[in-house]
Amino acid sequence: MRPVKLKRLTVEECVDRYVELVRAKTVTGALSPATAEVYGRDVATFAELAGAGRVLDDLTGEDVDAVLLAFARKPDGRRSSPAGAAQSPSSQSRFRRSVSAFFKHATLSGWVQVNPMTTATVTAKERGGLRAERRALTREQAQGLVGAAREQAVAEPRGGRRDQRTEVRDALIVLLLSTLGPRVSELVRANVEDFYTNDGVRYWRIFGKGGKTRDVPLPGDVAEVLEVYLAAARPATAEKALLLSWRGRRLARGDVQAVIDRVQRRVDPAQRRSVTPHGLRHTTATHLLADAVDMDAVRRVLGHSDLATLGRYRDELPGELEVAMRAHPLLRGRAAGG
Repeated sequence: MRPVKLKRLTVEECVDRYVELVRAKTVTGALSPATAEVYGRDVATFAELAGAGRVLDDLTGEDVDAVLLAFARKPDGRRSSPAGAAQSPSSQSRFRRSVSAFFKHATLSGWVQVNPMTTATVTAKERGGLRAERRALTREQAQGLVGAAREQAVAEPRGGRRDQRTEVRDALIVLLLSTLGPRVSELVRANVEDFYTNDGVRYWRIFGKGGKTRDVPLPGDVAEVLEVYLAAARPATAEKALLLSWRGRRLARGDVQAVIDRVQRRVDPAQRRSVTPHGLRHTTATHLLADAVDMDAVRRVLGHSDLATLGRYRDELPGELEVAMRAHPLLRGRAAGG
């Protein structure tokens, strides 16, 4: 088979041709209009960041890295995002997928000799922490997120079929992550039968790493939201998974970040900060330990086999040293003793 003859087209020319192709696919039903719009917008942004007049075949993996970094730092213009906020992790992933699809087509069409996406090397660390942060939320930020989830759980349904109302499910996900700190794999693996009641207390039997299980009691407020979800918001299906998509399928790990981001939009901008599921695990550990909860109890909640592992999850909180010194145990009796 003869190789495709290279066509030295500019970035702008290639993008224009690709957008025409994408739009044509909506006519045949191969792509939805919404998806085509996203692809078109992303590749237009790519052309803007890469340089519309450059020859596409001249772009290297380093050039693609520079575009991905530039997009990550590009202010998110959505009305729901804080002013000046960088692109969310989901937006960065979507943009990379769009650019990757563009270059795959460019390779097949003979616009590039080598797909530069295969040599792009930008990692999350090299983005300079532009992904949603993994460290713990402050108390105010965590309370804002938890408060938004609780309000969402009791809000009146916005209509539609029961199996398409996901507000209570989203609230439950955020509350479980924020108060119990499970691994995201443990969360999406959970089944309805893993939640049981003993002596009036709701427990979650969590199946963790290495085949180990731990039974963790749910805070009262979280148990109430769980009951509401099971009784009135979970799709009626034989599927045993606790968390279901509106199609009635087990929720995937990749869906959880989008859930957190949706609930975050209800938080007051002054308290809002992007966070990953693992960042909420840090949040659980940090605030339980900051409130002097027994370290071994925190270890058991998180499912660690070694107390030393907690050190990686205990993040520094602003002002905590000042609070500790004001409440120093050796000085507490001074006022009473004169």
